[in-house]
Amino acid sequence: MSDPVILWFRRDLRLSDQAALLAACADGLVVPVYVLDDDAPGDHAIGGAARWWLHHSLFSLDGDLRAKGSRVILRRGNAVEQIAKLAKDVGARRVHALHHYEPWWRDAEAAIADRIDLVLHDGNYLAPPGSVTTGAGEPYKIYTPFWKALGERMPPAEPHNAPREIPVPTSWPGSDDLADWDLLPTKPDWATGFGEDWTPGEAGARTRVADFIDEAADYDEARNLPSQEGSSRLSPHLHWGEISPAYVWHRIAAAGRGKTGVNTFLKEVAWRDYAQNVILQFGDYASRNARDRFDPMKWRTGKTADADFAAWTQGRTGYPIVDAGMRQLWTTGWMHNRVRMIAASFLVKHLLIDWRRGERWFWDCLVDADYANNAVNWQWVAGTGIDSNMFVRIMAPLSQSWKFAAGDYIRQWVPELAALDDDAIHDPHEAGCAPRDYPAKRVEHRAARERALAAYAQMKAAS
Repeated sequence: MSDPVILWFRRDLRLSDQAALLAACADGLVVPVYVLDDDAPGDHAIGGAARWWLHHSLFSLDGDLRAKGSRVILRRGNAVEQIAKLAKDVGARRVHALHHYEPWWRDAEAAIADRIDLVLHDGNYLAPPGSVTTGAGEPYKIYTPFWKALGERMPPAEPHNAPREIPVPTSWPGSDDLADWDLLPTKPDWATGFGEDWTPGEAGARTRVADFIDEAADYDEARNLPSQEGSSRLSPHLHWGEISPAYVWHRIAAAGRGKTGVNTFLKEVAWRDYAQNVILQFGDYASRNARDRFDPMKWRTGKTADADFAAWTQGRTGYPIVDAGMRQLWTTGWMHNRVRMIAASFLVKHLLIDWRRGERWFWDCLVDADYANNAVNWQWVAGTGIDSNMFVRIMAPLSQSWKFAAGDYIRQWVPELAALDDDAIHDPHEAGCAPRDYPAKRVEHRAARERALAAYAQMKAAS
């Protein structure tokens, strides 16, 4: 009889195109486990919105495993200790898992490998992070040449189906009860709107891919229009590994080969790979300016700045497009990508508040909160990243709202403005028709721009 082996799940909560699962099935009696380790990531322990998703995704995964006669064992605590203990309890001789690249997971992998045979597999990215390099063998720091080099290796290998059978042990080790982890909010239940927008789990991910196939051809234009459903909404499914990027690539590419919208979408799937390559080089990317010349930057602090930050988080800045995005984030755990850039830019440049405060807020509020993507995107907006927008390019939120026809989006998420027409809704204060219950602007655009440019000039003089 085969010996038990452990299948260690993390952000790879699927059975299809799951290299670690296939290898484990060929290697022994499979004991799947998920360990909730809130200590290793430090201030990047799983955020509130992501915990909601994790609960439902684990519930779905366990159901998929039980349909094949298996189950997922739940343990809470230090991942290294819990994996080692489980291996001892069941007599496992090996652990199979997919590579992860967050700094805490790399540390955990190294520590586990010191105690038991750990076999790591690829499969969460289009190409293994670190494998796409320059002619000199160096990792890329800039996205465009990275994408060109990655594109030469595409398409990825065809995805594998889930195994028909999973060898299981004759008896199962003890497991926590998912409900006891308290991953779901209780009182107040701020996630009541999540279930209307999302179906976590592998089945939900595949349904979303199938739905997006018909929309992908128009993605190039539609993705920028908040009032349209032009986004793929695949980001949380990809983050949690409920579907592989190879599966997404092949299904979307086959449906619209050569179409501009499809090509644009595939480049954004590749951005996930780029972001992972960045944190592989710079593990502290979420807490440290990649361009150290920004270290002397005089970000605003104190009571007034804190009040501005609170208004931003609540969607009460007086800028309708920003407020709509922040309220959508709170209600659904997600924000339209174009609006994410506008809202992030507003915090950093209009309010002159450190990008790291925004990164932490998004981390806690996004169901797709991804360490690499979140950090890379915030540093891109702030101008502090190794590949980023220039700080002096200050996005004008009112112009952006007009340009991308956000009127209906604002009406949906800022209901006190719903009665305003398209001429007034983007800037009701300027139009002289702002309702009494809609807040005044925290800062005027011209004054904010001048303040940001002055802070930037002072920083340059000090660096």
